[in-house]
Amino acid sequence: MTTKMYRPGYPRPQFVREQWTDLNGEWRFGFDDENRGEADGWPRSFGGDRTIVVPFSYETPASGIGDEAHHPNVWYNRSFDVPASEEGKRIVLHFQAVDYTAKVWINGEYIGRHDGGYTAFSFDITPYVKIGGTNELTVKAEDSMDATQPRGKQRWVAENFECFYVQTTGIWQSVWLEFVSSVHVDSVKITPDIDARSVRFEYQVKGGAYAGGDYRIETLVTLKGRQVKQVSLTIDRPWLQLDVDLVHEMNGPWKHCHWSPEHPNLYDVEFVLYQGDLVVDHVYAYFGMRKISIEKGKVLLNNVPIYQRLVLDQGYWPDSHLTPPSEAALIEDIDKLLEMGYNGVRKHMKVEDARFLYWCDVKGVLVWSEMAATFEFNDNAIQKFTTEWMEVVRQQYNHPSIITWVPFNESWGVMNILHDRRQQKLTEAVYHLTKAFDPNRPVITNDGWEHTVSDILTLHDYVETKEEFLQRYASKDEIVHNEKSFNQWKYAFASGYSYTGQPIIVSEFGGIALRSDKGWGYGNQVESEEAYLDRFRGIHEAIKATDYIVGYCYTQITDVQQEVNGLLNDRRESKVPLEKLREINLA
Repeated sequence: MTTKMYRPGYPRPQFVREQWTDLNGEWRFGFDDENRGEADGWPRSFGGDRTIVVPFSYETPASGIGDEAHHPNVWYNRSFDVPASEEGKRIVLHFQAVDYTAKVWINGEYIGRHDGGYTAFSFDITPYVKIGGTNELTVKAEDSMDATQPRGKQRWVAENFECFYVQTTGIWQSVWLEFVSSVHVDSVKITPDIDARSVRFEYQVKGGAYAGGDYRIETLVTLKGRQVKQVSLTIDRPWLQLDVDLVHEMNGPWKHCHWSPEHPNLYDVEFVLYQGDLVVDHVYAYFGMRKISIEKGKVLLNNVPIYQRLVLDQGYWPDSHLTPPSEAALIEDIDKLLEMGYNGVRKHMKVEDARFLYWCDVKGVLVWSEMAATFEFNDNAIQKFTTEWMEVVRQQYNHPSIITWVPFNESWGVMNILHDRRQQKLTEAVYHLTKAFDPNRPVITNDGWEHTVSDILTLHDYVETKEEFLQRYASKDEIVHNEKSFNQWKYAFASGYSYTGQPIIVSEFGGIALRSDKGWGYGNQVESEEAYLDRFRGIHEAIKATDYIVGYCYTQITDVQQEVNGLLNDRRESKVPLEKLREINLA
């Protein structure tokens, strides 16, 4: 069941308005390797000589170009109309993601810029557009091979290597227009509290004209089509907060109103902004009543211990790379992981399309949200990383499916964290900064090893056999107290930090590849489906037999370019019967 205001293809399904214009499709395009475009007047007289299909990056076949070479400056241009009926509205231009720096012009006038390749941003372009006429939108995207910018799995050299893939440059998620009133609801932060049976709404209202203007916001909450609560709040400042009691008459116990993998209940909520009796803004959203907590070495969902069966997902497709080819492709990936018996996904080194998170919310899939790493450590990297990471947390906060934040992975970007106090302090700072904005979800500071402060102790180990795993992990104390390297080369904690009873999860393992596939996997490739399943079964049995381990994340759901250790190939075709994987996962 979808939410009340679900619209196929809508780029921001957590915060929906009825009026919007899709700007995806064919744009004019040009490379600018010598960086002459601004000096040569491209914002006013576009000089590109190609076309591209947005939102696919030029490196992909889906874009219509398919050039994998690095071009540091690329330009986009297209026209759009604003109907005369939108007179008096504010026109907001949205970009879901542009890698890495975006500069924007409307009708030759510079609007602004945004830095960061994985987060959404917008501009109010009202003063620059012709209402009832045709307008020109020009975008310059600047990208580099700089390892201080958060890039995740995007290579920073000319060719792919190890587990690093073709870079993504420019627009790679949707571009769209929205028409809003001069006073409108800019955002609402939604925080559930199942113990208090309440939900907190933190509203941000944009447009200073509300002062003395008789504005109020009505919030209507429903569950399964039944009204739960309606409340009203007078607007006298740009930021307001309201706690709403959700005690109501429902069929069955309160817990059946919670969000969980078994019962992904979603409350629909409408925010209706009035000026007097006139509706000036109407936004549709949703939330899930769920709680993530940690107690006595276990992760709890809604106060009940949960065993996490996650699969690692890098979100690549052969013809469109980081960009999902369609919303249906996102749904297919989610359905496949559920069919294989997983209850969650670790989105690895990528901030995924908001529609993916929507469908995880709807289908009850647990999500670890992970930041794309930098690969150098200096002041520039610190600034870029922290700024973009907090944009990620703010933008994804309302999704009930997200149960864990993962800002760092395997010491990437903090390669000397074992002993370097500056790098250790960065992870501490990011941990506490994340907690200041969201105290309700666990934060893993360095997934895999060399943890500093962290709510969960996660371990990466690609050991191949059941027997070797059981031998390595026979002594919990030796591992958690850094008495030995648990995977023969890394320690659980950085120097100066110690175990404080955190839950322990093996968050990378497996990586099995068939010898018939061209590429690489972890360890020895196997010869047959039978050998694949034997190794898969053995390592899962070992993890489940180790009683202090409370969950796992298998590497990985699909092949990615030269990496062929997926349960599915890159075309989403299964290598072994999915029902057999499900049987092993659920055993």
